Amino acid sequence: MEGSWFHKERFPFFLVLSLLLQGRGSTFINNCSGSGQHGMYPTVLNSVFNRKAFRPVTNFSIPTLVNISFTMSAILDVDEQLQLLSSFLWLEMVWPNPFIRWNPEECEGITKISVATKNLWLPDIFIVEFMDVDKTPKGLTAYISNEGRIRYKKPMKVASICSLDIFYFPFDQQNCTLTFSSFLYTVENMLLGMEKEVWEIADTSRDIVQTHGEWELLSINKATPKIYLGTSLYDQITFYVAIRCRPRLYIINLLLPSGFLIAIDVISFYLPAESGNHAPFKITLLLGYNVFLLMMNDLLSTSGTPLISVYFALCLSLMVVSLLETIFITYLLHLATTQPPPMPQWLHSLLLCCTSPRKCCPTAPQKRNKGLGLPPAHLPGVKEPVEMVGKVSGPREAELNGCPGSTRVQQEEETQKQHLVNLWVQFSHMMDTLLFCLYLLFTATSVVIVTILWNT
Repeated sequence: MEGSWFHKERFPFFLVLSLLLQGRGSTFINNCSGSGQHGMYPTVLNSVFNRKAFRPVTNFSIPTLVNISFTMSAILDVDEQLQLLSSFLWLEMVWPNPFIRWNPEECEGITKISVATKNLWLPDIFIVEFMDVDKTPKGLTAYISNEGRIRYKKPMKVASICSLDIFYFPFDQQNCTLTFSSFLYTVENMLLGMEKEVWEIADTSRDIVQTHGEWELLSINKATPKIYLGTSLYDQITFYVAIRCRPRLYIINLLLPSGFLIAIDVISFYLPAESGNHAPFKITLLLGYNVFLLMMNDLLSTSGTPLISVYFALCLSLMVVSLLETIFITYLLHLATTQPPPMPQWLHSLLLCCTSPRKCCPTAPQKRNKGLGLPPAHLPGVKEPVEMVGKVSGPREAELNGCPGSTRVQQEEETQKQHLVNLWVQFSHMMDTLLFCLYLLFTATSVVIVTILWNT
């Protein structure tokens, strides 16, 4: 009894002690003979399971090579405010265990078995950019080949920190990193390698990743830097994941409505300037655009200043400028029809040059007419005193002609005022056309500049 207890309980201890001594043995072959018709019994591997706390090597001066690969099956979310990339990965790790080997011919052709991970030594591989608690389900299993290679796959929901450049949102392309490393074992104890080529990882991920999501996977590249932490050197593998936003949602919900409102604002310039509904229409349009921005505020990022925010601010500014132009033209028309001030000579000459280029250089007598554009015979105070006295020398002659002097003066004043009103109304329409052309030029230039920036 004591001898059997010794062999049953003490054997793992001596096995572990022998493994701590360097240079003692290089291969271990488990014997399946006599284990039964179903192959190896679990008790055959108990001696290996009992030493899961130790790194499985026959010589502790030799580092363990852990080959890793992953498949990105989904891009769950990209949080621009928190600078986080949420993705779903299937992480695969492969490493050797020289103490779990057997001859398939002696074990009824068995070449692979599954073992609960709680019974195995697992490499402490983690993602450096990981910003959440690892919620990998417990009770997973690993596959062990007859050559002693352990293959362990686990699903991971990864929330990794990523430096996001949102200036070109929603036509942006992001480059995030996933760095795999160990936090216990230095390069003297563990080295990292690739189980698959990086192009295989990228192609498999592109085929599996959900295609109906907001983001699409472009490419995956890798680098193998090593990092010093104090005096310790750790091995790392960094994967560069390039993703691109699908802008269809934002084009339909943001850019198109904003463009339609700007187009309506441009078309509103064709409303008659004398119409009293011109300014209220633009005010209503401006209020509607503000409501649109408030409703779409949740879709925009609050970190940084994306180009789409500049675009919205530009559209809002254009609407405000359009409203100010309408107010200015309305004020000019109101001033022209109520109390028109005398028009300066330079303004009258400019108006003549714009409306009638042939009359841009008036004759000398016309230049002395205060810029009213009326011939001398129609303006008061330009006739000779003799003529005026001869024509209005007597009240009877004025009565016989049927046009008293006071009535003629009033008619001339009314004619002069009406002509002045026409000049100011004409000037108001000219300013409306000029400002509209400048507005169109500025709008087209802004749209072209924003489009070029987005295309780059």
